[in-house]
Amino acid sequence: MDICEAYNKIKGEVPKDVTLVCVSKTRKIHEIEEAYECGARDFGENKVQELIEKYDSCSKDIRWHFIGHLQTNKVKFIVSKVHLIHSLDSVRLLREIEKRYGLTGEVANLLIQVNIGRESTKTGIDVEEIDSLIKECEECSHVKVKGLMATIPIGNEEDCRKYFNQMKTIYDNLKNSKHKNVSMEVLSLGMSGDFQIALDSGSNMIRLGDSIFGKRDYKKLEV
Repeated sequence: MDICEAYNKIKGEVPKDVTLVCVSKTRKIHEIEEAYECGARDFGENKVQELIEKYDSCSKDIRWHFIGHLQTNKVKFIVSKVHLIHSLDSVRLLREIEKRYGLTGEVANLLIQVNIGRESTKTGIDVEEIDSLIKECEECSHVKVKGLMATIPIGNEEDCRKYFNQMKTIYDNLKNSKHKNVSMEVLSLGMSGDFQIALDSGSNMIRLGDSIFGKRDYKKLEV
């Protein structure tokens, strides 16, 4: 199955109100353009340098999503280039985003990344830290929190559903509360191996790489 067939197949399977982000990290420009020609407009990158290179080379109406860990010293490079940052995970990062976007008078759209499985190998904040981070967001002038994102631990269907449901509960609780600069519009859950379970749990944004572009051949990738 080629990229276009894979993209159209998935688009036909997911609800129309779900945003499909094509995870294009390590993929070539021609692969991105093939998905673009089939209608894809949302693409996700997890490294700043790679995103910048593709931003300069690809179609200009692509909506770029930054889905990886964002270092504070790299924020300045993605101002004006990113549609949505999925990985707000600290007050320090928030303040740097506020500062850099403030210099250009722009507003950064963000998702708070939650480490729902409390994995030491993953970034994101613990559930208990969400409220304090939101309070900091309320003090900002160049930041809008649009929702939540999580990458859950690898597990069976029951485990996946448990973590996705926990995220949906947190999302719903925040949606029913009022906070300046915060609106729960996006729940970014689900990747190639578990997106159907995520959709069942209420996700409205999924991040798919292998399902669209095929398995990566890491032997061919530059180190």
